[in-house]
Formats: sequence, C-alpha cells, structure tokens
Amino acid sequence: MKKLPYGISNYEELITQNYYYVDKTKYIEQLENIAEKSIIFLRPRKFGKTLFTSTIQYYYDINEKNKFEKLFGETYIGKNPTQLKNSYHILRFNFAGIDTSNEENTIKGFKSKIIASIEWFIARYRIDFYINKDDEAENILNNLFIAFGTQKNGEKIYVIIDEYDRFANELLGFQTENFKKLVSKNEKVRKWYEVLKEGTESVVDRIFVTGVAPITLDSMTSGFNIGTDKTKDGIFNEMLGFTKVELENMMSNIEISKEEQEKIFPVMKENYDGYLFSLDATTKIYNSTMCLYFLNQYLEYNKAPRSLVDVNIASDFSKLSNMLNLCKGENKKQVLENTLTDKGIMTEITSKFNPENEFGIKEMVSMLYYIGYLTIKEERIGMPVLKIPNMTMKEIYAEYFLKTIKDETNIEVDFNESNKILEEIALEGKIDTLIEVTHRYLNNLSNRDYQRFEEKYVKLVIYCLAMNLKTYSVISEQENNRTYQDLLLIPRDISKGYQSVLMELKYLKVDEKDKLKEKQQEAKEQIKRYSELENIKNIENLHKYAVVAVNDELYVEEIN
Repeated sequence: MKKLPYGISNYEELITQNYYYVDKTKYIEQLENIAEKSIIFLRPRKFGKTLFTSTIQYYYDINEKNKFEKLFGETYIGKNPTQLKNSYHILRFNFAGIDTSNEENTIKGFKSKIIASIEWFIARYRIDFYINKDDEAENILNNLFIAFGTQKNGEKIYVIIDEYDRFANELLGFQTENFKKLVSKNEKVRKWYEVLKEGTESVVDRIFVTGVAPITLDSMTSGFNIGTDKTKDGIFNEMLGFTKVELENMMSNIEISKEEQEKIFPVMKENYDGYLFSLDATTKIYNSTMCLYFLNQYLEYNKAPRSLVDVNIASDFSKLSNMLNLCKGENKKQVLENTLTDKGIMTEITSKFNPENEFGIKEMVSMLYYIGYLTIKEERIGMPVLKIPNMTMKEIYAEYFLKTIKDETNIEVDFNESNKILEEIALEGKIDTLIEVTHRYLNNLSNRDYQRFEEKYVKLVIYCLAMNLKTYSVISEQENNRTYQDLLLIPRDISKGYQSVLMELKYLKVDEKDKLKEKQQEAKEQIKRYSELENIKNIENLHKYAVVAVNDELYVEEIN
C-alpha cells in the first residue's frame, strides 16, 4: 500500500518514497501541444501548484535523463513521452516567504529569491558565472542569459515561476498602500519581467508561471506581455485538484473499502468539492490538500477528523475579511448577502486588475473566485454565476458576517453562549438561546445601518449563528419539488443521535403587526407541506419551528 502524499510537493520524493501519485502528467503533453510557449496558470492555494511545477521540472530537466524511467515509467507521460523530454536547463523561481513588512524588505526579499535560484542553476548546470549581489536583480538575470548563451550554444532554458504573486497578495490583503506603491510606482519588479521577456528572444524557450490571482499581471508584469493565461480554459479545468474518480482510485489504493468510501465521500463532497474553473467544463474539483488532510486523519484514527479544516490552511482564511474590505459600503454588503443566501452573483470574471482603481462588485467577486472563496456554479446568458463552493467556505463567510455584525452592534456571542445554543439544539431540538441571541443582534441592527430591514437579514443572522456551531450542516433554501425550505439543520454525524431542526421564517414590518397570526398560519402550512416531502419525512428527531419576525421581535412556535 502506498503512502498518502500529504504535505509532499517534490515530485522525485513522492515517486521514489512510495507515495501515491494522482497522475496529472497528461497535461504536460497538452501544454506542450498548444501553440503558446509562455503559460500563466492560476489556482487557489493548496490545489497542488507546487507539485505540478516540480513534475514539469523533473520531466524536462536535461540532468534527469537517466532517471526518466524510474520517475515517469508508470505515468501517462512516461508511456507517451514527448520529443522535448529531458531537453531543457530548468531555471526555477519561487516567490513564497518574502518579508512584506515594508517596501524595502519586499524588494530585498524578491532579489534574494532570484539570487538563490540563479546560484542553484549555475551550480547544477556548471555555468561559469559570477553573481554581483550589489547589482540590480534584472541585470543579474540579463547577465546570466548572456553567459548561458555563450557557454551553452544552442541549448535552451525552461523558466518556471511558482507563487509569482504571493508577496503582492500579502501586501494587498494587509497593507494596501504598500501594495499600490510597490506595484504601481516601483520599477524593479517590472524591469525584471521585461528582462525575462527579452530572454525569450535568445536562450529562454518556455515559461510556466503559476500563482493565485492576476492582481499583479497588469501592473507589475506589464513588461512581460507574452504570457497566455490558461486559467479559465476548459481543457485544463482538472489539471490541479482532484476529481471524484481520482479520489476513488486513491482511496481504493490505500485500502479504504467501498463501504467506508460510501460513508466518508458525502462528508468530503460537502466540505471540499464544488470547484469549477471554466464555463467550458463540467467536472467539479475537490481541494486536494483538504482531501489529503482528511484521509490522513481518517487512516490514523479510523474516523473523520473533528476539525474538517486543516490548521495549516485555516490561517489563509483570515484573508477573506481583508479582501472583502477592499470592496466598500453597499457593494460589500451585496456580495455578502448574495453569496450567503446562495443567490449567487452573475458577472464576468476579470483577467487583470488595476490596483489604482477602487474595487467594485465585479473586481471583488472575481478576486474571490481566484482565491477559492467563490466558484462557477452555472451559466446564465453566457455569463458565469458565482457561488460559495462548499460548506467549509460557507462557514468562513458566516464567521465573517458575524464579525461584521459584531463590529456594528458591539455584540459578541461568547464561548459559553455558543455552547448553550449547540447543547439545546443537539440534545433537545430547542432554539430558545439561538432566538434570544438573534433578537439581540436584530434589535441593534434595525436601528443602525440596516434600514432596508427584511426577512433575509433575519435568516442571515440565524443562518450564520447556526453555521458557527460546526457540528451541523446548515442548508438554506434547499429546493425540493419546487418548494424551498428556509433553514434546515442536520447533524454532520447522525450516529450520535443529535436532534435536527427545520425553520420557516417570515417577516413583517412594524405597521403590519396585525397580520401576525396570518403570517404564523402561512409558515405553519408551509412546514406541513414540507413534512410530506421525502427528504424531510425521513429525517429522524426533527423539530419544526415557524418563526415570524416583526421588525426585530421574534415570535416562535413549534409545530408538531
């Protein structure tokens, strides 16, 4: 049985040390067959970009020729090698881990990364080249190209750039002004890319650039205008991440039985699946690192992990609020409302950003697509409709929404109160404390910024509080027989016998309070209709509630 490659991003280590490899090598052939030689390919973090660049490196490296059969013999590309295999000198850069505390450190770190990569290159390929560390980064690269062309007459370089935008995204998320200064006014990074472009006229034959977002493509790399962005190309939709079939094959290989797979697949699908990166594709993609984390924990403890989010990834999620804060006022609220209510947002996905301009809804939603917080769910009149991909991401949005409300109302749900909400729902099917906390929020919101107060805000507050419980899957507006249940709380682990809750929510304005009984009756009738539906009828321990909000007052009735 092979080992799980959790945390492994070096291709040679993965193959030679008996790790399971999800074979993505057919895409090497496809990349080579397209006309363009300089490719830009973007994906969210933890989708396997670094491993793929490592795979390319070992496949094309002229110094790895004798290891070809050992490294690629069992793969698609090993059985269908291309003419260019093992024919390049690989010059690889990785711009992760740069100190972005200020502009000076950022540029210094950028240059240090370049020098380290060039030192590796000249040592590996025995290039007689002196690195003048006092010189500018672009001059060092240019001089390297001259030396290489002189000493390796007729031979070519394949340039690989991993995490090209990492330091810029760090600045964008946390130090917006420093980002603008670096990208728009600093010529050092831009000039380096200009030299790289010039290298394609002499010694550089191919370039593969990967990162998360195109936030710096327009400004910082304007001198590098030869790259073709294949991010949204349907042919390459499945190049990174895992498909369901790939996951099934992996689980069978590591001896997880079909019976066990049937139990854990729904959990993985709910939390890690749902990504679609092209309107021309149909296969949904799982976040590969999340899946490997889950399976690693499952094999070690013979059960699903208590926390479904890898702690090594969780820190990345804090960036959501920083990204959303780039979108101001009503635009930000609209993005939150439409995504949390699963309405989705129909918009073109922009391929380049200008950091000098204010982020509108189009720019903000596009950015959320690139970093993995939204994905393509459907096509409408030729445009993508973007929604939250899975439950893990919904929890993050819910957390952010509650933080936003806390900042506006100065109300915070403490640990004990959250536990009380969970305990009441799980053990008794009661929502008393949940309703009490919701009322506190609504009482403050109705007098502040939410003047357009309506049913969706009531639902959003309850929804986000419930999502914060983690123990429950919270389903909003689930379609069934052309009916839509407002909120359904189902225990993630049904074996524990926890209670489930169905809520139908209605809203009345203050001057409509005389219609309270009418609205309550309407909610009760809807719940009775839902109770006859197959997916509701079969839920054990289900408690049903009609909730009517009159402005910020909540009237609750349990329906037997």
